[in-house]
Amino acid sequence: MRKSLALQAEMMDASGRCLFDVTLDCEDGAPVGGEAEHAALVASLALAARPGARVGARVHPVDHPAFEGDVATIAGLAGAKLSHLMLPKVESAADVDRAAVALAAAGASHLPVQALIESSAAVRRAFEIAAHPRVQSLSFGLMDFVSSHDGAIPAAGMDGQGQFTHPLVVRAKLEIAAAAHAHGKVPSHCVVTEFTDVDAIRSAARRASREFGYTRMWSIHPQQIQPILDAFAPDEREIDEAAELIVAASRADWAPVGFKGKLHDRASYRYFWQMLERAHRTGRALPAPVQRYFETDIQTRETQHP
Repeated sequence: MRKSLALQAEMMDASGRCLFDVTLDCEDGAPVGGEAEHAALVASLALAARPGARVGARVHPVDHPAFEGDVATIAGLAGAKLSHLMLPKVESAADVDRAAVALAAAGASHLPVQALIESSAAVRRAFEIAAHPRVQSLSFGLMDFVSSHDGAIPAAGMDGQGQFTHPLVVRAKLEIAAAAHAHGKVPSHCVVTEFTDVDAIRSAARRASREFGYTRMWSIHPQQIQPILDAFAPDEREIDEAAELIVAASRADWAPVGFKGKLHDRASYRYFWQMLERAHRTGRALPAPVQRYFETDIQTRETQHP
């Protein structure tokens, strides 16, 4: 946890912005019997995070004995510094309701919930969960999803390539991404366990972004972060073309324009604006004609939608 926070601060210094979230883990990070002490550690680390850092916490599931203690300690002590609460093993919107009640009791009703979908039943209810007003993001819990099938999905369904080919895993990924987009929430792709294989993480991240509709992705090791950022960022050609079109559209007061032999209107303007936004969020430099006013817009949006 400390290494991740240190890397986040280092990259903030280099880029001038926070390029990735750190989610401090209680569910898998706490030793059995030491849940309360671990929650206190998570709260202290969150409180010590530098200004502008996005730091959240993954608590135990709502049916775990440590859940309410996690929320009371972490949100109660560090709620003002947290960017989100990650809720694992979400099965329905009722689980999010229970988390909202616990957050309110801890004085942290402002905190959005990131829901982790880890079973076939939860996938079936993904649209219902995504529609909940407290949910900010849907994430796919690959390993728990595979293990919940009692061996019906082979272990290869959890590796960097097999997770993109097994039909049940592919279906779950697509349902979660579709549900998130349908309700304006962020779809976050699952982890890749081959943390020493840079090519595996880069390939998986690119497929998650370009083929499966995910706009964010989890890492399990600090050396995975830059390859993920690189894979999710538009390439230089895409950035330059998007900037040229946005400049042309702005000069036309956002009326339809002909650009490189194609007709563009406000629908495509939104697409290319979002591409520039993604470039900025992943640390890419924007061309001078759009950089200043686009960064101003992003700063406003970040204030409104943490």
